Amino acid sequence: MTTPASEYVNGPLIQLRGVSKVYGAGQAATHALRGIDLCISRGEFLAVMGPSGSGKSTCMNILGCLDTSTSGTYLFGGVDVAALARDQRARLRRHYLGFVFQGYNLLSRTSAIENVELPLIYRGVSAGERRGRARQALAAVGLTGWEFHTPGELSGGQQQRVAIARAIVTDPAILFADEPTGNLDSAMSREIMALLTALNGERGLTVVMVTHEPEMAQFAKRIVRFRDGCIESDGRDRRADP
Repeated sequence: MTTPASEYVNGPLIQLRGVSKVYGAGQAATHALRGIDLCISRGEFLAVMGPSGSGKSTCMNILGCLDTSTSGTYLFGGVDVAALARDQRARLRRHYLGFVFQGYNLLSRTSAIENVELPLIYRGVSAGERRGRARQALAAVGLTGWEFHTPGELSGGQQQRVAIARAIVTDPAILFADEPTGNLDSAMSREIMALLTALNGERGLTVVMVTHEPEMAQFAKRIVRFRDGCIESDGRDRRADP
């Protein structure tokens, strides 16, 4: 597999060209995506919005290599994802993509630092290096001193910070956040969004976030709205303009 992202420096990080997704066949066919085009550059913070059934989650799953399109082209760092074998797509997920979900998805009986180490175990990183990198990731999300607490000993906001640390410990090219504030109150939601904004601004981490909440979407520099399997609008937040 040609190395994406790091070598393909002159084009967008992500390009979707005429991407469609159809579930079922014949009269039972459901068109989740209808030939969408989308480019995402390095360093962007993009919010994806739309009502249930609009296609935003399907698009996110395709971008995250958790699903494949029925037709069209998906280029990641200049590499045609459809041309990759299953193990190559898995390698792309492990090495270039980070994921944060609404439900945190932490191992309940495992400490914060051990949860953060998990992606590095899958990559074969040595125990000493894993522990050091996990500590750095937890420090980056403001959890120094909480390394050996289990999820049950942490607040919802702290659990989401652990999940973010786990997502960034591999130094991914892009972070996909699926409703990252959906289980949090307003104050904690703003703290998590401030953290994502800092990771984007200070580290240049590309962030793509699905959200139903307009207030959370306003933290992004660009908002893409889906409806009926199509991109209804695609615009920058005016506050991001110089």
